[in-house]
Amino acid sequence: MDLLLIGGVSGSGKNVALGALEDSGYYAVNNLPLSLVEATVGYLANAGRNRVAIALDAKIAPGLTGLAATIARLRELKWNVRFLFLDAKTETLVKRFSETRRRHPFSSNERTLTEAIDYERQLLVEARPQGFTFDTSDTSSVALRSWIKDFASVDAGKLTLQLESFGFKHGVPLDADLVFDVRCLANPHYEPNLQPLTGRDLPVVAFLEKEAAVERMYADIERFISTWLPEYARDNRNYLTAAIGCTGGRHRSVYLVERLAKAFSPHYQVLIRHRELP
Repeated sequence: MDLLLIGGVSGSGKNVALGALEDSGYYAVNNLPLSLVEATVGYLANAGRNRVAIALDAKIAPGLTGLAATIARLRELKWNVRFLFLDAKTETLVKRFSETRRRHPFSSNERTLTEAIDYERQLLVEARPQGFTFDTSDTSSVALRSWIKDFASVDAGKLTLQLESFGFKHGVPLDADLVFDVRCLANPHYEPNLQPLTGRDLPVVAFLEKEAAVERMYADIERFISTWLPEYARDNRNYLTAAIGCTGGRHRSVYLVERLAKAFSPHYQVLIRHRELP
């Protein structure tokens, strides 16, 4: 029986994620207080529902107090429980609320929108480490739906390695556990015929594979992850995100993520995310 709990800051895409899970065959429940999760899951199990996705309401139990204990009890009942925490940069959240003209659930006469966002984020500090964090700051709704479906398809009982490319000029991902900076490598962006391409395209691959420094960088990153990934697994980690960044996040980092994914896929569950690509 598979239970996927969704939490995170308001405006980070929880409704989009829940919709994607419903499309993938999950029975979806929105804005459920944590105190009602166990009873709801029990009711749905008796009704024959064995794939359930619940978006948690953090207002009634501020900060999702008791989340770890709830997850532990549900696992004792033989549910495969995963907790997905969605986050986004404050400036992104401000823009989203301004565009939709929605009221932030923690805003008041005493708090500005930015203060409400900061207040909610502080409330959720203890809940965040209970699961996998995903930064939706630069992710479109279409891309988020696609990623959620990939996330739902992996085995919850095994460690999942997420390899993420990004551009430093757009900021470091909030969800990164490990960050590798590859801006020192030769940049295809300065080659006019390669500039509009990405690290997935063969001409860019050929350009980078001619560079000895690229091979050394790849070998060092591959060796580091290979050495330490088993230790993360022994620490009962279910997810690890290794982010690789270049200047724009379209060439060097994309190439290295794709190559690393091929190397690790035979041994681990691998998710790929190219943050700056459509």
